[in-house]
Amino acid sequence: MEQALNENEQKLFTLIRKNPFISQQELADEMNLSRPSVANLISGLIKKGYIQGKAYVVNDTKQIVSIGGANVDRKFYVQGNLKQGTSNPIKSTQSVGGVARNVAENLGRLGINISMITANGMDAEWSQIEGASSPYMNLAQSIPLANETTGSYTAVIDQNGELVLAFADMAIYDSITPEILQPRLSKFAQAKCLVADLNLPAETISFIQQFALANNIPLVLITVSAPKMERLPKDLQGLTWLITNRDETETFFNVNITDEADWEASVQRWLDLGIENVVVTNGKKGALIGNNREGIQHIPALEVTEVRDVTGAGDAFSAAVIYAWLEGESLANIAKAGAINSAKTIQTNYTVRQDLSAQQLRLDMEELQ
Repeated sequence: MEQALNENEQKLFTLIRKNPFISQQELADEMNLSRPSVANLISGLIKKGYIQGKAYVVNDTKQIVSIGGANVDRKFYVQGNLKQGTSNPIKSTQSVGGVARNVAENLGRLGINISMITANGMDAEWSQIEGASSPYMNLAQSIPLANETTGSYTAVIDQNGELVLAFADMAIYDSITPEILQPRLSKFAQAKCLVADLNLPAETISFIQQFALANNIPLVLITVSAPKMERLPKDLQGLTWLITNRDETETFFNVNITDEADWEASVQRWLDLGIENVVVTNGKKGALIGNNREGIQHIPALEVTEVRDVTGAGDAFSAAVIYAWLEGESLANIAKAGAINSAKTIQTNYTVRQDLSAQQLRLDMEELQ
């Protein structure tokens, strides 16, 4: 059993939770103590079982672990009508992204203690990702690969804010094998929840599923594209959440979803595979969310007058769904949280909205009511 912390230890522990890569000198300056005094406090936290060395991995059973993609996002905004076969004037931006990383940042901004496991090149792109991400998540268990390039996603956005074309360089995630992941994931046998995206190899996703089942940890799988649906485990019994969309569902079941009856039937087909909770989004038509206790419910998409950038909308939806579920909300409110966070995100130029917090999401939900 963990021993109680004194006032200085509690303050130090709080600072480390906020930034696991903070230096001892930075901690000393923040607490107005000498560096040797901070070193002694850290030693005490390690002995009492609150942290595990440097980077200071917080021993917290309430932690969530997100596993999957962390990319550099490059976006090209076409000025005027897009013309094929010729040069088009554009404006470009570069930011950090990746499904699992975006979900982790959303959750971090919502006040969730979250760790991220990904694979990264030892390059400038990773430095950018690390700098932007570390205030919101613990990256201590990331997998550095000297001979690989950090993942990237390049999107072409038309004048209406819609995605025209995208290129995904995600080969580095094939390096996250069960053998490489196992020693890192084993540190989280008491995690509150695992979240994984389908950028991971099929055998790794199956390994995560078995780890979750063996340790009685809820598991959320988030799909990323129709071609990667084949990476889903063949046996989905015990999966806590699947968050997917219409196109990916059509690919998996080899069906066409042409109306709401087809859409609802597809949610039931997912549930019949043994998944506890399912969300199938359908663009401007909203989302269907369901389980076998509360049935299947339709939550309309929110009307947005100005769409600036749709990139990150799905990840914002997924993160808010996870957050609302952890807060014990009803199915309807879970889906509404996803819808409002997604709508607020696409009205910004950011992949993750900068004003997001638990308080702001509550205010957004109250406004929606």
